[in-house]
Amino acid sequence: MKITGIELRRIAMPLVAPFRTSFGTETTRDVLLVRVVTPEAEGWAECVAMSQPLYSPEYVDGAAEAMRRFLIPALPDQADAQAAGRALAPFKGHRMAKAALETAVLDAQLRGRRESLAAYLGAVADRVPCGVSIGIMGSIPELLDTVEGYLAQGYIRIKLKIQPGWDVAPVRAVRERFGPELPLQVDANAAYTLADAPHLARLDAFDLLLIEQPLADDDIVQHAALARRITTPICLDESIESAEHAAAAITLGACSIINVKPGRVGGYLEARRIHDVARAHGVGLWCGGMLETGIGRAANVALAALPGFTLPGDTSASRRYFATDITPPFELNDGHLDVPTGPGIGVDPVPDILDEVTTSAEWITR
Repeated sequence: MKITGIELRRIAMPLVAPFRTSFGTETTRDVLLVRVVTPEAEGWAECVAMSQPLYSPEYVDGAAEAMRRFLIPALPDQADAQAAGRALAPFKGHRMAKAALETAVLDAQLRGRRESLAAYLGAVADRVPCGVSIGIMGSIPELLDTVEGYLAQGYIRIKLKIQPGWDVAPVRAVRERFGPELPLQVDANAAYTLADAPHLARLDAFDLLLIEQPLADDDIVQHAALARRITTPICLDESIESAEHAAAAITLGACSIINVKPGRVGGYLEARRIHDVARAHGVGLWCGGMLETGIGRAANVALAALPGFTLPGDTSASRRYFATDITPPFELNDGHLDVPTGPGIGVDPVPDILDEVTTSAEWITR
């Protein structure tokens, strides 16, 4: 497949409400889209890097520069996704940038042969169950109203962002209000240390599905120590950047569940490798989200349809984050999203909407 050119397009997507985590608050997503053009088809992908290096070392400007300066020139003239992955492998880090470029190549490749991403990855479901992630709120009454609203929309799992000072009390309030049957989990985004183990053990009383990334992203060993001191299952997010990391964490007993974010691990091919490792060891999986537009959401939904993804993911409906998405919106139906069946990721940007939110575009000729 000959790549004739690549477009790097920046768009600004206001969120319907501020999204607060332990590391900051987002009000607008500064999104980098990648479009790969070949004589047969064009492919789209979304880089999930944030504006600032808070969730990971990557950030949008840096991802664009890494693609422009190193990754795009390294692509062979004739490339499929596997060849693209091999060409990008020598460059250290920059997984989100690599993921976006590799995924755009893969989308073009699959569109050219009229195959869906879901079929290519090995999906077994035609729809996936959806949870919703709720940021840190200003008060518990506000939190309870928000949870009630999402349950009314049909979401079947609730995830609460937590941090020191906002953990036991909000979890208790949600449990008391909505009962023990509600599938409930929490996400700390690495806000605690092992010294907080006695405090985190207080969450054991609430029968949570999991606690996600309680400790530092670069310390799998201490997560293993924490797992021996609490009964709530530990899920790793930021700590898992590859199938090798997943295997190490499983071997050490650092987690019993993994949140797979394709951008974080370098793309959907690596995400599928993590799926295979986890499934072989009986470790649960779910697909996380990075406030994606419909471009990234479509690919995530395809991944979440693989057999090893046994827990509801953060593949929420478009309206959860955006008043108007850049693709036809993903709509919740009985707590699920349909898996796209069209070629590639199965969706395309709506040209007028895309133009309206575009802040810059750069065409790189091959």
